[in-house]
Amino acid sequence: MRILGIDPGLAIAGYAIINYEENSMVLETSGSIQTDKTSAVSDRLLEIFEDLSKIIECYHPDCASIEKLYFFKNQKTIIPVGEARGVILAVLAKYGIEIYEYTPIEVKQVLTGYGRADKKEVEQMVKYALNCNILPKLDDTIDAIAIAICHARNIH
Repeated sequence: MRILGIDPGLAIAGYAIINYEENSMVLETSGSIQTDKTSAVSDRLLEIFEDLSKIIECYHPDCASIEKLYFFKNQKTIIPVGEARGVILAVLAKYGIEIYEYTPIEVKQVLTGYGRADKKEVEQMVKYALNCNILPKLDDTIDAIAIAICHARNIH
């Protein structure tokens, strides 16, 4: 099963494709969609739409897991992230990809056993799950990988 993990954002949307078969996970690709902060919001949303469409057309994921918005500390970012998330959900629907949603607490709980784990603990468990020592530098990309792993573990 090919799982697309997505950490939504307007400035940076992390993504990862994980192949999951019989308790084995392999990271096929990961990265980020980064938009220009000086561009109009509509142009940035269109860029997310187009870039994610290309990723889906290239890798043909079986399903997608995406971070669910449930609480935000920074009220200034909730609307742009919500808009980006809406575009991402629309792209997934356009391609008929089944969507699974997880809160950050659920992802941390599944990966580390503790819903309030910090980023370093999550990163360590991502390395462990993928049996690798080096991960991408961007937190958004690591989060997308974690979201994909969370789904793989939930369907197990």
